Amino acid sequence: MFGTDVGIDLGTINMLVFVKGKGIVLQEPSVVAMDLNNNKICAMGEDARRMIGRTPGNIQAIRPLSEGVIADYQLTESIIKYFIGRAIGKRQLFKPRVVICVPSGITEVEKRAVLDAAVNSVAKEVFLISEPMAAAIGCGLDIRVPSANMIVDIGGGTTDIAVISLKGEVVSQSLRVGGSHFEEAIIRHIKRAYNVAIGERTAEEIKIHIGTAYPTENKYLGIRGRSLVTGLPCNIDLSSRDVFDSLEESINSIVDAIKSVLEVTPPELAADIVGKGIVLTGGGALLDGLPDLIHYETQVPVYVANNPLTCVAEGCGLVLEMLDEFQDVLKSSAVV
Repeated sequence: MFGTDVGIDLGTINMLVFVKGKGIVLQEPSVVAMDLNNNKICAMGEDARRMIGRTPGNIQAIRPLSEGVIADYQLTESIIKYFIGRAIGKRQLFKPRVVICVPSGITEVEKRAVLDAAVNSVAKEVFLISEPMAAAIGCGLDIRVPSANMIVDIGGGTTDIAVISLKGEVVSQSLRVGGSHFEEAIIRHIKRAYNVAIGERTAEEIKIHIGTAYPTENKYLGIRGRSLVTGLPCNIDLSSRDVFDSLEESINSIVDAIKSVLEVTPPELAADIVGKGIVLTGGGALLDGLPDLIHYETQVPVYVANNPLTCVAEGCGLVLEMLDEFQDVLKSSAVV
């Protein structure tokens, strides 16, 4: 009654914060910059992301979440507290209720770590919801009917696949492959093929501009890096065919996981999916040619959600609006 309800998409790459009554108020990278000399935090979010690859030896830019789960507990607690404080203001009389999205394949230990981190930051009551469930709610699918909706949420650290009916996940699979793995694959490929080292931010630009899962035309992009032969800065022209070669293994693992979920889906629900299609959400859904590739491999219609980057956070918001109605889709909860 008196507190503020907050929804958090706790992503490996980006964190989105939804405040009840206001919508998404914050969308920033899940990065913390640490001064190793005194073990203190220098910056968080976008300010910390700008430091990646550009810091002196004593300052390290760290991602406290890896593959959708907590890698550094204390930093995760700090970043949750920081973002909630920025979203609702620090002078709050009552602690907020918080709904947090987690991968569908999260273990009980990983669940407890997320709950404890949120409770120990500023939350009064914490609820967990799986990312594909939140994505389905956020992109407008009716999960309450006895009919199948298939969601593929391709985030920064994980890909979550789920067939949802009657507010439950009938079949689901969580894959530790996401956008950050695409970038790592691009970095490795350029190092191997061109003897050139590039950073995370350059790899991200390559993925966005010429990355493709289903090449139809060859695009080119000029990039700068450091030659591993001479040690000097250099320029190379990279083609979308090069990027496709580097991404092929990761993309094939996602497609194989989608096919394996379809193979064990009950026949009646499989028929629903053929009629309705597969909905892609998350940043990975924006990879050029990915819907075409999945359609070609599965022979099922594939659609990208209208709001792929924000639908998980928006799903959290809708759950907050109708918490009693969606109580049975929540994975677990903790109360201070």
